[in-house]
Amino acid sequence: MPRPAPTRVDRQRARDARVNLDLDLGRIKRRKRYGLFITTISVLFIALVLMPVTWAGAYLFINAPSTLLMMQRAAEGETIRHYPIPINRMSPHIVRAVIAAEDARFCEHEGFDVEAIQEAMESNAAGGRTRGASTISQQTAKNLFLWPQRSWVRKGFETYFTALIEFMYPKRRIMEHYLNVAEWGDGNFGIEAAARARFGVSAADLTPLQAARLAAVLPSPNRWSADSPGPYVRRRAATIVQRANVIRNERLASCALIMDRPNTER
Repeated sequence: MPRPAPTRVDRQRARDARVNLDLDLGRIKRRKRYGLFITTISVLFIALVLMPVTWAGAYLFINAPSTLLMMQRAAEGETIRHYPIPINRMSPHIVRAVIAAEDARFCEHEGFDVEAIQEAMESNAAGGRTRGASTISQQTAKNLFLWPQRSWVRKGFETYFTALIEFMYPKRRIMEHYLNVAEWGDGNFGIEAAARARFGVSAADLTPLQAARLAAVLPSPNRWSADSPGPYVRRRAATIVQRANVIRNERLASCALIMDRPNTER
């Protein structure tokens, strides 16, 4: 039998069904887009906020067992020596020496030395010797959390982690981390390993000159020698000894060294 022709009611029902289907498909698409948006925001929050804050928070209480640079050196065949120690078992001479050599305004700035950045930019623009302006806080952030190769991406993360540790850590803890993970060449990481390897003493027993020589080679620890210094390292170490005396006399390391604080603040 031939099918009966659809009535007006049937046609209306069919149109209503198509409209309802289109509405349902639209809602499904919107939900998918909304779900993708929420997922993306969640992933970014975990990657850029939760994980870094948790990681940095853990290092507020424990020492870094290793760093990406240590892993790289180990992969290159070096034997890694790394003995983290508390800052009160480090000679005050090494604290003053690295401040004198690397970041004289360490106790004054909040992670970024604007004056040093401006001076470096002016020097580089004038065609002089290329100068860096990384603070001890920036170097600590890089050494603790990031990879050594230079790039704009790494610099962006370095800025982020620097602001994070400056907010979360006291300066004394930043200095402690810095001296515990800095590279001193030949697989030696941290001041205790460096002091033992270069001078056969513990970090607590470093003299002002030994501390100055270790600070002098920090920019290129695999190129320069602290225990058998050439003319450049000798001159630079002598300058650092003089500057370290100024750091002590003017209490410019007081944020990291309790002994350098006025008696009323100890």
